[in-house]
Amino acid sequence: MYRGLRVAVVIPAFNESRLLPVTLAGLPRFVDHVLVVDDASTDRTAVVARRKGPWALEVIRHAANQGVGGAIVTGYRRAASLGVDAAVVVGADAQMDPAEMSHLLDALVDDAADYAKGDRLGHRELWRRMPWIRLLGNLALTGLTRLSSGYWHIRDSQCGYTAISGSALSRLPLGDLYPRYGFPNDLLAKLGEIGATVRDCPVTPIYGDEVSRLRIPRVMLPIFLLILRSGARRLWRSRLRPLALALTSAPRRLPGHAPSP
Repeated sequence: MYRGLRVAVVIPAFNESRLLPVTLAGLPRFVDHVLVVDDASTDRTAVVARRKGPWALEVIRHAANQGVGGAIVTGYRRAASLGVDAAVVVGADAQMDPAEMSHLLDALVDDAADYAKGDRLGHRELWRRMPWIRLLGNLALTGLTRLSSGYWHIRDSQCGYTAISGSALSRLPLGDLYPRYGFPNDLLAKLGEIGATVRDCPVTPIYGDEVSRLRIPRVMLPIFLLILRSGARRLWRSRLRPLALALTSAPRRLPGHAPSP
């Protein structure tokens, strides 16, 4: 428990038998539940996930690969069923500093935020730590996500190190969230639709010798189309729908009839 919050950590994992033990070993002792979602891995991920610790641990295995977003949603559903106060998403690839988890949870407590997300773009060593192709893609997607979500203050829309309150989790349409690499962008758009409060929290960009499975040219178009749809929904909800309602509810005059004095 952290500052009165029962905390569940959701770890989406696909073929992470090498780095998942490192991730689990670093988790803070205040964590109450650890939910490892093995997204149909073909290696020993499910085996190495069963590590003893000061927390209750569950390994949930998908029979078929659902994507990182689908794995997170599975973890979110289980966290909600446990009745936790906060669910923190931590990658299985040891690219998130577990000591910084408290920053995310502090935002839920001190700022009454519904959703706290990591921000790597403000780090003083960003240009040295983050590969330039990832940085350029991140900047582009963050700008588009600001437009689609209405969260003009956010940076680093692609950071997966996040914490969500139990109350916000209960209001999200989990079944409608995009299951693959556009998940964080779609989640921010859905949070905007329910009026959730979102806060950025500075975190450290960490990259090791792992080989990324992300193929930027292949995923950019689907994410772009996803953001475009989210933006269209926001435009309809905030501008066009009120205008349409105003026009349809305005009183109509019959031809040749003057208004009553």
